[in-house]
Amino acid sequence: MSFISEPWQLLLAIVAGWINQKQQDVIEYLRTENQVLKEKLGKKRILLDDDQRRRLAVKGKVLGRKVMEEVGTLFTPDTLLRWHRMLVAQKWDHSDKRAKVGRPATSQEVIDLILQFARENPSWGYDRIADALANVGHKVSDQTVGNVLKGHGIEPAPTRIRTTTWSTFLKAHWDQLAAIDFTTVEVWTKSGLVTYYLLFAMRLATRQVRFLGCTPNPVRSWMAQMARNLTDAFDGFLRVPVRYVLLDRDTKFTEEFQAILTAADVTPVLLPPKSPNCNAHLERFFRSLKEEALSRLILFGETALRKATNEFLLHYHGERAHQGLDHQILQAGPEAGQKAGVIACRERLGGLLKYYHRQAA
Repeated sequence: MSFISEPWQLLLAIVAGWINQKQQDVIEYLRTENQVLKEKLGKKRILLDDDQRRRLAVKGKVLGRKVMEEVGTLFTPDTLLRWHRMLVAQKWDHSDKRAKVGRPATSQEVIDLILQFARENPSWGYDRIADALANVGHKVSDQTVGNVLKGHGIEPAPTRIRTTTWSTFLKAHWDQLAAIDFTTVEVWTKSGLVTYYLLFAMRLATRQVRFLGCTPNPVRSWMAQMARNLTDAFDGFLRVPVRYVLLDRDTKFTEEFQAILTAADVTPVLLPPKSPNCNAHLERFFRSLKEEALSRLILFGETALRKATNEFLLHYHGERAHQGLDHQILQAGPEAGQKAGVIACRERLGGLLKYYHRQAA
């Protein structure tokens, strides 16, 4: 048995023992903390990115399997060491420098152009698309075009022609399209709260809207009169250049209503069932009408309803900028955009609708 002969050696041994005990306390705490975290996570996997795996793998390799088992980490020693072996393998992986054999892969730019040309031109076949690509500096075969289209679930040209998309139809007839639909508003009358049906028509290209009428009972005779008003030769909203009008499958759009439109060379286009997005522009108008005006008023009688609706339409056409038309006012007055003069505010519906402009000096 050896004895510590010098006092400083005894002091050194005491300090070393104290440090070792502190390290053990830290390790015990970390082990307990990891165990609590494991219990909290249960069977959930902890997902790490490549950088986090690299850092743990390097530290785990230094510790070795035995120490890691004693520490009780969140990840098993085998997992950490496997990550380390993967890091070593990646260091010596030079596969990216090997010469590749076979035809080079089609670039993403070419793929995007093929899909764009096919979707925008339903009648184009593989050869026509390949010719269009050559015209913009990309030479590919018709077979490559076919493979790309098949891989993205796009049919050959004859099938695409028969299945014209809704967006293609709208773009092809944009200047000749109008839409008609109802919205409802609750109005107080002598009989109590009554639901009124408001009928509107919109020219999609210009966003112009016509308030056709309102009634609590849109019966067949009333609808027939609305159709005659729409197609009137002098003041009809659907006169030239409108050729097509979008309608939903509401039974209020009766056969007689559609027949009157057809007789005036306006073709009714029935929308798919439960598809408000196919009439999105008019639906967006209804939202503005209600949020900015009608839903903020308590309406007593049909006269009040008509007045509020007409006031909103004056604001909609002559004072309100439209995001879908590059923030332009549909029927802007001479004061719009003026830079000189006193700023004034025009109010409608008791201040619900406001229009700021400069007054002429």
